[in-house]
Amino acid sequence: MDKRLLTIQDVSCVGQCSLTVALPVISACGIETGILPSSVLSNHTAGFSGWTFHDLTDDMPKILDRWLTEKVTFDAFYTGYVSKAQIPHILDIMEKTARPGALRIVDPVMADNGKLYAGFDDDFPQEMKKLCKGADVIMPNLTEAAFLLGQPYVAEGYDKAFIEKMARDLAALGAKNVIVTGVSFESDKLGVAVYSAKDDKVEYYFNEKQAVSSHGTGDLYASVVAGALLRGKTLLEAASLGADVVVEAIKITNGDKDHWYGVKFEKALPYLIKRLGD
Repeated sequence: MDKRLLTIQDVSCVGQCSLTVALPVISACGIETGILPSSVLSNHTAGFSGWTFHDLTDDMPKILDRWLTEKVTFDAFYTGYVSKAQIPHILDIMEKTARPGALRIVDPVMADNGKLYAGFDDDFPQEMKKLCKGADVIMPNLTEAAFLLGQPYVAEGYDKAFIEKMARDLAALGAKNVIVTGVSFESDKLGVAVYSAKDDKVEYYFNEKQAVSSHGTGDLYASVVAGALLRGKTLLEAASLGADVVVEAIKITNGDKDHWYGVKFEKALPYLIKRLGD
């Protein structure tokens, strides 16, 4: 039986983020991809003058009931932008539709640059911990890691000991593996810290820091990691490939001033597919 992944996050109809990234990227990895939209937005919320929003929480238990009737099951779950009210439904879906050994991959989307995203209250990180507990992989950025641990956000000037303690503390929430994104020890390098609780080992992967910061790259990164893991890549291989694909997409997009709302990840898919075959 072919592997099937379910990704649960919002649909921003325009803007190259969330499900409009996850579905094509994971499909390009050769993985059958089911989707469960948490909400539908006309466009994402960064840079546009406004947006429409429709919450789909009430649909989740109805969809689960249908799946149970049809005996729909999944080899992996990958969550992104979800609301507090949806987390109990998501945990129920994971429990009731998981195939034996199913992976739980959590991108705890809720914050960046030291602040929670609009729409999330101060209690949300506590609820997100429930998704992180029992996850096979969690992928917080530095801000999200700080909120999950209830500690101050440190943007720069940290060392490896700080990051490695952070990774171990995140694993102590109940996650088997942790990828901390946005790690930088040198001004011209940006990368990830990859921690396996089983091996109690932290490994790093860095790229040249890009001059621009682009919306949707976190979703692209997490989607590549999820797809690569389902293809049998190791955690470090998947984490490294995700970083390389993001850099490739940024480089492809650079210079197009009209393309301010995301990265041209579609043009990086041949690179992803080639790398998966290496």
